[in-house]
Amino acid sequence: MNGPKPVGEVLLAEPRGFCAGVDRAIEIVERALAMFGRPIYVRHEIVHNTYVVNDLKAKGAIFIEELDDVPEGATLIFSAHGVSKALREEAARRGFRVFDATCPLVSKVHMEVHKLSREGYEFIMIGHKGHPEVEGTMGQLKEGIYLVEDVEDVARVQPRSDKIAVVTQTTLSVDDAATILAAVKERFPQVREPKKQDICYATQNRQDAVKLMAPTVDVVVVVGSRSSSNSNRLREVAERLGTPAHMVDSAEDLKPEWFDGRPRVGVTAGASAPDILVQEVIARLRELGAATVRKLDGVQEHVRFPLPRGLGGAGRV
Repeated sequence: MNGPKPVGEVLLAEPRGFCAGVDRAIEIVERALAMFGRPIYVRHEIVHNTYVVNDLKAKGAIFIEELDDVPEGATLIFSAHGVSKALREEAARRGFRVFDATCPLVSKVHMEVHKLSREGYEFIMIGHKGHPEVEGTMGQLKEGIYLVEDVEDVARVQPRSDKIAVVTQTTLSVDDAATILAAVKERFPQVREPKKQDICYATQNRQDAVKLMAPTVDVVVVVGSRSSSNSNRLREVAERLGTPAHMVDSAEDLKPEWFDGRPRVGVTAGASAPDILVQEVIARLRELGAATVRKLDGVQEHVRFPLPRGLGGAGRV
């Protein structure tokens, strides 16, 4: 190509890309298609990634939001984000063949809500309004669960008793969640926290990797769709450390001017972004002049979740 080639070196964050919950969710859809044929209906995007959704559409998956759009006798899959209790009950009433691709770490939060609600607890949920995971978790109860998106929201919560527990959306910024949790604990000193934080291991590992990488590069590229909460958080982590950051759905979104005077490029990917997209981004950065691509040291992930019963798995985890 003509003109300057601004990119000099590419550093790859480790870990990056698919997590165990995303792997499992995609495999559930692909196995259901292989076993029962097309179409397979999926309630909401199975994971928040345009490439993944379009690939599964081409294979025969139909993504819906309302159960009215699912024909009688069809196979239905719940997305990795989880669903409300009411939606789960409606699907059962309609007699669909249902497979649950809810991430087991989200299911763990749901089970905690059920358990503690039976003990008389109300809940404060730290999360983003409108995100399907938040809707699914809050939808485990008809009442007594209050959403807070920031520190200011904490002051507006008016629980009916002093028996309060806190739960968290699994894909939040670790730092933001800690700040909001501190405000919750200040206002409600007796609040019950989870024994282990709700933010998932993959979200934390990817944010930690960006915290290590961002100060060593001139610009960060995050591979992930704009609807992906955990991908957006990676961009924010880099920017808070003073490093310009851009999110791309694919290599076509890269703009050469991002790298003018910024030859050292860091690349990461959200937990729902497949590696093929990362490789295409790397190839494009090579076209823009990158001579070396180096993977940074980081946490090695070996988590794997079993599939549901009926798709070759041992049942619900």
